[in-house]
Amino acid sequence: MTGRTSGPGGEDRTGFWRSNSLTLAFGAAFFVVLAAQAVAGRAEFNEQLTLDGLQQVGLGEYLMSSDFAADVTENWQSEFLQFFLYVFGTVYLVQRGSPESKPLDRAGTESDRQQRMGDHAEPVSPRWAGTKDWRQGLYSRSLGLVMAVFFLLSWLAQSVAGVAAYNGERLRRLQAPIDWGAYLGSSDFWNRSLQNWQSELLAVAAMAILSVYLRQRGSPESKPVGAPHSATGVEG
Repeated sequence: MTGRTSGPGGEDRTGFWRSNSLTLAFGAAFFVVLAAQAVAGRAEFNEQLTLDGLQQVGLGEYLMSSDFAADVTENWQSEFLQFFLYVFGTVYLVQRGSPESKPLDRAGTESDRQQRMGDHAEPVSPRWAGTKDWRQGLYSRSLGLVMAVFFLLSWLAQSVAGVAAYNGERLRRLQAPIDWGAYLGSSDFWNRSLQNWQSELLAVAAMAILSVYLRQRGSPESKPVGAPHSATGVEG
């Protein structure tokens, strides 16, 4: 039976699937969409090969190609950049009336008491939150740092896959390939990057301001339906 039970400390406990449904649902959707992208991407790639008078490739060969890797990683790096900037930006930047913002008077890293760290750590706090050395400093910034690392790694992967895909296209046009350093300064590399960055930044800005005036009942990304527009840092 996976019904609701009470655990130590009186916290609510549910079954594994229900208590992890957000991660599991989006994780499953990710693989479904990735598979659909692979099918659509292969069709488009083969169409271009046909126009160039070349032999088409199978799905397995396309999945191992630099073209598929470049298309995937260029989206990953922009998403991780979005969350990295959002996590760090919301430490100091605020938006009056938005549930995506902290209250206006709490801008900054906040006190140890507010963050429940050091001497103010609780028995249920993560172990490193109660330390007073480098572990506390590292853990207190771990979310943003991991997002930054994921962004840099996926951006690096995009550049490596991108130069291979770009050179493959140049060879099909009987043009000489270029090296990785030259590709980093090319319009193709920056166009791939910037077209994704601007869309992510627009989405964050739109979410911050639209959530001031619009509501979604039951969502923690929205204020309660009846909350005033001026309520800041209040989640539904």
